[in-house]
Amino acid sequence: MEALIGQRVHQILSGNPDGNDLDRLRNDVGLQSAVGRERALASQPTMSRLDNSVGRKDLIRMAYALGDMFLESFEKAPQMIVIDMDPTAHLVYGQQQLGLFNTHVGDTCLMPFHVYDGLTGRLITTVIREGKTPNAGEIIALLKRIVKQIRSRFPDTVLVFRADSHHTKPAVMDWMRANNVQWVTGLGPNKRLNKDFANVIERARQTCEDNRLDGLDSREVRLFASGCCAAGTWSRPERVICRVTAGPMGVDVRYIVTSFETAKPKFLYDGVYCDRGNAELFIKDHKLGLESDRSPCDDPRANQFRLFLHSAAYVILHRFREKILAGTKLAKSTFQQIRIKLLKVAGRVKRMKTRIRFHLPLSFEFKEIFVRVANAAAAQHNPSP
Repeated sequence: MEALIGQRVHQILSGNPDGNDLDRLRNDVGLQSAVGRERALASQPTMSRLDNSVGRKDLIRMAYALGDMFLESFEKAPQMIVIDMDPTAHLVYGQQQLGLFNTHVGDTCLMPFHVYDGLTGRLITTVIREGKTPNAGEIIALLKRIVKQIRSRFPDTVLVFRADSHHTKPAVMDWMRANNVQWVTGLGPNKRLNKDFANVIERARQTCEDNRLDGLDSREVRLFASGCCAAGTWSRPERVICRVTAGPMGVDVRYIVTSFETAKPKFLYDGVYCDRGNAELFIKDHKLGLESDRSPCDDPRANQFRLFLHSAAYVILHRFREKILAGTKLAKSTFQQIRIKLLKVAGRVKRMKTRIRFHLPLSFEFKEIFVRVANAAAAQHNPSP
């Protein structure tokens, strides 16, 4: 089992995410060396049987193991963990269970949750789910598991939930308040909110018009305001932040709702909420860098297992970039760039009686970094006494 999973994860890391790639890679000496086997690796049918043999209890244990890896990545208890949660589309073209037509996406898809620590980019978990907007029950169920696991290790760490407006549900806000989880989430605009913040909206529009009359056509006006608002479905009033941008293209109004009562509106919007854009980059590395948006199995349990394998590859490559590549030219590169520039180095492999020797080029663009990585790996496998 270890060899099968190791083979699949290393295959994903090398840029060969399809099960069909196994048939041509099972005799690849480099992949065999990575897995630690000296004979032919598993074929595509064997790996497909593995995908479809995983049960619900296995997946739950894997989910907790992924959470443990996230917690163990901290050398000491962090002061704050920002839980960035976002569903992302996996287009499907077969008869996959949970696949639904999503009007926003414009196609049939699954929409698994991706959850990251917004401050470090470290993966917390990924969960396969049907292709629709998440409801309060789904969000709370996932948050319960994540918060419980984090609190069991770091009871004093401040937890902040950050997400878009799809996650701003009355039941979710009530649960977070009851469990001491702070939040900053998007809030969809409506007539009531626009009426409550009509003064600041009009002030931004008028200031923009005054700038135009003064010959400052291209100058954009941004204003912030906050107030205590309560929708009919909310159990209590909450603090709402309004951001108004007025410019040559018109007036744009955005809202967020937060549990932070004293922080300045501009900081909460620009410094906290807008920073969740980094989560999109984390998802981009997961989906594009590791091609994890392939969910070809009919059974959602098999697709969840495959998503966990891609998540394991994300953890490895993110940790590699965070620790080994720190201070190098590739320290902020995408996973795709790391693979192309560092992992995909041409060489000649010679299998000998007692060892395998890799002959690498005398010179290539990132040789210095490659040598550094190789020395770090050697030191880890052969620690000094």
